Amino acid sequence: MLFGKPEKSIVLSDIELINLFKDKNELEDLAVLFNRYIHLVYGVCLKYLKNKEDSEDATMQIFEKLAVEILKFEIVNFKSWLHVIAKNYCLMKLRRFKTKIEFDEAFSGSNVMEYQVVMHHEDESSLEENLSALEKCLETLQEDQRKCLDLFYLKEKSYKEIVQLEGYDVKEVKSYIQNGKRNVKKCIENRIEK
Repeated sequence: MLFGKPEKSIVLSDIELINLFKDKNELEDLAVLFNRYIHLVYGVCLKYLKNKEDSEDATMQIFEKLAVEILKFEIVNFKSWLHVIAKNYCLMKLRRFKTKIEFDEAFSGSNVMEYQVVMHHEDESSLEENLSALEKCLETLQEDQRKCLDLFYLKEKSYKEIVQLEGYDVKEVKSYIQNGKRNVKKCIENRIEK
């Protein structure tokens, strides 16, 4: 899994390659830079995702994300910055998977951690009822809880991003998400029992 031309990787520093990419926007320059640390990215992915194929896919997706993210920041230490990008990517991926499992558990009313991928047409009315219950339960939440749940789960924002967007502190964001999630789960369980 190698990118770019080796002669550039020997001659230019990380910062020079970053600036070259920002100036010319040629993926080849970014690929040379990424290739220096691909083993680091793959290692981080393997540590968190625990699966070779998922880690390889994530490494490639991080490279694609890098082309956008690198333009947004003034980077001083690329290796450390890339490590954080890779770690956050993997944590978001795990969080999305966990969220799918939690919502599936809430809908099924069971504590079994399974995520049903295949759906039959008989399940459509049940799914529609569950989605309707979820929408109604979200409407019953306090505005702060509803905003934080929406930003965290649906718009996939981090705590830090929610703090910046809404002006809450981190403890408030965590509290709103935790309490909102608990309230939605109780509400859905009550609606399903009826």
